[in-house]
Amino acid sequence: MKIFKIVGLLVLLALVIAFPLVFTNPAVTTIAVFTLMFAAAATGWNIFSGYTGYIALGHAAYFGLGAYALALMCEYWHVPGGYMPFWLVPVAGLVAAVFAIPMGWIALRVRRHTFVVITIAMFFILQLLAYNLTNLTNGSTGLGLPIPTDWSGDFFNTPFYYVSLVILLFAIAIAWWVRHSKYGLGLLAIRDDEDRALGLGVKTGSSKLVAFVISALIVGMVGATWGYFVESVYPPTAFDANFDIAIALMGFMGGMGTISGPILGALILEPAQQYFTLQFSQNGVYLVVYGALFLVVILLLPRGIIPTLSERWTTFQAARRQKEQERGTIVTALPPQSKSAEVKKKEGINL
Repeated sequence: MKIFKIVGLLVLLALVIAFPLVFTNPAVTTIAVFTLMFAAAATGWNIFSGYTGYIALGHAAYFGLGAYALALMCEYWHVPGGYMPFWLVPVAGLVAAVFAIPMGWIALRVRRHTFVVITIAMFFILQLLAYNLTNLTNGSTGLGLPIPTDWSGDFFNTPFYYVSLVILLFAIAIAWWVRHSKYGLGLLAIRDDEDRALGLGVKTGSSKLVAFVISALIVGMVGATWGYFVESVYPPTAFDANFDIAIALMGFMGGMGTISGPILGALILEPAQQYFTLQFSQNGVYLVVYGALFLVVILLLPRGIIPTLSERWTTFQAARRQKEQERGTIVTALPPQSKSAEVKKKEGINL
């Protein structure tokens, strides 16, 4: 069974790698790039919020920090367009992670609703700084990034697709390691009962902070890639509250605390959002559909798609095995029956 799972994952990876080579339409690959970006960001968010139970609604701060960090490095170091800015994406992620250390240390001193409010407040503080630090961020005018002029229109999305895929695989690898490590068990214990976990010897403060910083690192890398993809960063777009809502919805829809849940949520929500944005951008219908879809999932699948379907499949399998066992017990308990009169009659004729 494990071999089939590994083979299936390898086949899926091969299909994902071949996607931009098969579907070359720029509109399709653009949606694919954004989907991979949000899948990576939602996976990073899930490493903290899904495993600890702390719902963070300020990760757009690290998304914007990554975007601005890459833009500033390209501007001050005169980085040309092409593949060179991609090598600076991890550096931009590290910048976001460094900022996340003091911010996380402050926010994680509280719990529950207060923590949510503090993360939102920190996001708005950084957005205001992006507006007002004009000597650094250029204020509302924003910053531009180098344009790869050597890339044709059909090829332009391809490098961003594969870079986003690498970031997603990196995020999945970290999420898998955390989920199957002793450290991850400590995070899950914090999610279940933080006070009890502390009594059992789990270093709750440092464990939460490390998960918070790892999450900010991944989101910062996504923000840097996004900034280079759109070729400019502005305070309202780099520090966008809708980003926080989107990745949280993806985590909730797919299933928080799971590895594949945020990815599934991104695969459903991001293409849908892109489609409805293109079709109904004038009147905001896509926001209504976006919220209605989430409401339906919350009502029908409150734990998310992956956990709910997994639980229902396990229940179905258990009920099926129980029926088979009961049927086998009944058959075993029946006494051997003598041949019927009709069978005996046929045997007599044959003789």
